[in-house]
Amino acid sequence: MAESRQPQDESTEQYPVSDRNRVRRRHDRGHYDHATVHQLLDAAALAHVAYVIDGQPFCAPTLFWREESRLYWHGSSASRMLRNLSDGERACLTVTHFDSLVLARSGYNHSADYRSVMAFGCARLLEDSEQKAHALAMMVDRFFPGRTASLRPASAQEIKATAVVWMEIEEASAKIRARGVVDDDEDYALPIYAERIPVRTVIGAPAPCARLRPGVARPESLSRYAAGELLEAALSDAWAQTFAERSIPS
Repeated sequence: MAESRQPQDESTEQYPVSDRNRVRRRHDRGHYDHATVHQLLDAAALAHVAYVIDGQPFCAPTLFWREESRLYWHGSSASRMLRNLSDGERACLTVTHFDSLVLARSGYNHSADYRSVMAFGCARLLEDSEQKAHALAMMVDRFFPGRTASLRPASAQEIKATAVVWMEIEEASAKIRARGVVDDDEDYALPIYAERIPVRTVIGAPAPCARLRPGVARPESLSRYAAGELLEAALSDAWAQTFAERSIPS
């Protein structure tokens, strides 16, 4: 039975800090509070998930989404990696927002501005039928709020062919560099050009399917995905809209 969970105050909640998630180099860039970690996760669509299976490291890109402190992603039921998660497997999910290239006056001080998250936990296949039905809807609605209700229902074969993985975030850390050009004091007097080159992922012009039925218009619900809009802003808004009043099966 689905039930609502009480929202937490993300401004004060923090993930535990251990040797695994502690930011060791430039610890001033580390953040462990729920608000920062979750904001960076919710503004991303693509993550990389790393496991070690039978001694072999694997790292796979995947679409993902967050519900409270739980992360979900999906893949083919035939996937070798996903089949190994039935009993749980230690995993690390990472996302990165690449914000700029930084040109300094020395090679050593060339850098990049970025915002990243590493989340650690134990990944498992989602077996419960109600939770899986919810997750399969969220695979779409997390990015396009309310869209599942307008779609053809998934077939039994489609549901069977899709595996859903979930991971409770046990530990997480965000690492942020937003300093731009930073040189050694004595280097600022050198006649060498330096700059910060901003980088953004911007939505392009939509390309409607060539086989659309006559009269089928683009839904107003997709207006946030307009040419020129920042992808991370559209994704953050979609997440907030989808989960603002939704109850989550527990």
